[in-house]
Amino acid sequence: MAWLNGLGATDARAFLARAVRLDAGAVVRLRSAGDDRVTLWSHLPWGVLVSRAVPGHVDGDHTVLARELLTALDGDLPTLRDSEWRWSIPGDPGAVVERIPAADIRRVGEAAADTLRTAAAEGVGGRAVGSRVLRDALLDHVPIVVTTATGERVEIPQRLVQAAVRMGFTMSDRAAARDFVDVRKSGPWTALACAYGSAWHRAAKTLLIG
Repeated sequence: MAWLNGLGATDARAFLARAVRLDAGAVVRLRSAGDDRVTLWSHLPWGVLVSRAVPGHVDGDHTVLARELLTALDGDLPTLRDSEWRWSIPGDPGAVVERIPAADIRRVGEAAADTLRTAAAEGVGGRAVGSRVLRDALLDHVPIVVTTATGERVEIPQRLVQAAVRMGFTMSDRAAARDFVDVRKSGPWTALACAYGSAWHRAAKTLLIG
């Protein structure tokens, strides 16, 4: 019996194709979201979890290779690889602490990409800098800070912005009627919840199984 409702094929394909493009060996975890929906989770190479809910049904949690699932959307799940999932997942969707125009998120992401290209080509302060050093510094940069009603500062690192942009979650689409992004907090997790999926980051350096 196929796990995916045919109505969700386009959304699932878009999510999986981008995950594979960013990491050919990416695994994806399928978890029931209730109401005949399945949430797809994947871990990007720069330490951010991404998720998208699609119509479908699974019993329990299952982990498979993203590229294998991408070629088998109309059939059963491919070979299970549950032992290869090594990251915790937020326990709930969290509370919205701020709403930001999606255009602002796209702008911040594009500016970072331009900065990286310029620095790689011209160096920084006239000095050549390794591409990995540039990338890591860029991902650690905090371009957005919001403050909750209780006065807590919530930092949105560039790695979270890049995840949302590069997974296509912030694409402008009038049909979606939602060109904004919610900043959410769930315990130690911070999320950018967009029209086409969510990106999650945990401040701790190591994401433990949970």
